[in-house]
Amino acid sequence: MREKTLLAAAVAGDITPAMRSVAAGEGVDPEVVRAGLASGAMVIPQSKPRGDMTHPTGIGLGLRTKVSASVGPAGSKGPVARELEKARAAVSAGADLIMELGTAGDLDGTRRALLGALPVPVGTLPVYQAMSEARAGRGAAVHMDAGDLLAIIERQASEGADLMVIHAALNRSTMETARRNGRANYLVSHGGVMLMAWMIYHKRENPLYEHFDRIVEIAGQYDVTIALGDCFRPGQTEDSLDAAQIQEVLLQGELAGRARRAGVQVLVKGPGKVPLHHIGHTVTLVKQATGGAPLFVYGPFATGLAPGREHIAAAIGGAMAAGAGADILCSVPPGGDPSRAGAAAIRSGVVAARIAAHAGDIAKGIPGALDRDLAMSKARKDLDWDRQFTLVLDPEQARATRDMHNPGGAETCSMCGRYCAMQAVSEYLGKGREVC
Repeated sequence: MREKTLLAAAVAGDITPAMRSVAAGEGVDPEVVRAGLASGAMVIPQSKPRGDMTHPTGIGLGLRTKVSASVGPAGSKGPVARELEKARAAVSAGADLIMELGTAGDLDGTRRALLGALPVPVGTLPVYQAMSEARAGRGAAVHMDAGDLLAIIERQASEGADLMVIHAALNRSTMETARRNGRANYLVSHGGVMLMAWMIYHKRENPLYEHFDRIVEIAGQYDVTIALGDCFRPGQTEDSLDAAQIQEVLLQGELAGRARRAGVQVLVKGPGKVPLHHIGHTVTLVKQATGGAPLFVYGPFATGLAPGREHIAAAIGGAMAAGAGADILCSVPPGGDPSRAGAAAIRSGVVAARIAAHAGDIAKGIPGALDRDLAMSKARKDLDWDRQFTLVLDPEQARATRDMHNPGGAETCSMCGRYCAMQAVSEYLGKGREVC
């Protein structure tokens, strides 16, 4: 078991097995990964309790845009097996990170099952469990004790959580800014709403902000990556880049610096619902304010008019965000709520986000991204179906579509059928005729 955190090792000039593994998967020199970690522009969420993960994930500058998927029970009867099935479906569809975001039920059992079964990093949101246990044991979420919250953070870290979302940039000052300036939708972050209710009820500061140094200490002990949550992300497009959001981003930058100086890796969570013309500005703002920390966006949704098709709205904004420099996209299932979604819907959300991520990688010049599209074009021209199925982002759907349109295995493609332009041109050129 390693002694230093991955960040401390990178700063010291050491290249660890995790760094070498990420470099090999990304097709870059291991020194590029080490330097990225040392600067804070990359993270590898891999806690000490999980040891040498089979598939460590690198997130950040110059690396392929990653995709996360969220699972977790929302009711007392939500079976652990169901959440594990959803997580496995997400990983099989290409998810690079699984977030356990359960708000009720067997949260310990779900987290432990995911940590024991999955080859990818697993993240958590500790305040959800703290509030859930307060409801169950004390009658209401607002009766949560700050000491209980810290104990849950340590419990999750000691069991192997690789990443934790910590909503520490919500404090009394950012709350007042939001109240004073007004918003179309004051707060949409579930964790933020619960924390704000606690702060108002107790007339106290957010315990995640107040005890941030202790949280960093726990994270450093177990090498947990901190994801700084964004409570004041815009809940409506008209709230985008307002005073509360910008103030919170600046505070995220301050907290990110404190964590890095303690040897703890940090990424920053971003919006939310953002109009297309704000996406690039938002990515640039967050990157500059947080010292280039990897940016983890939810969507973002370019419009709120897509109930039932949230995965499409999120993919539109996600492609633009990735192209502008966002580093990981949170996939969104059709219907929006991962706790109510089944495995098939989770899978659909992951595939949509992977399409968006790849489109963004082409835009920002990630090595190999355009090459894959060029290889696909050649395979289509050659009617090389096996090669196409190895290149597409969703081979299962591609095969099903071809089988549906081409029963019997005709040589033509699924788009044009017997009027295939590629085949017609190949036949024409094959006859040796001159082309005008």
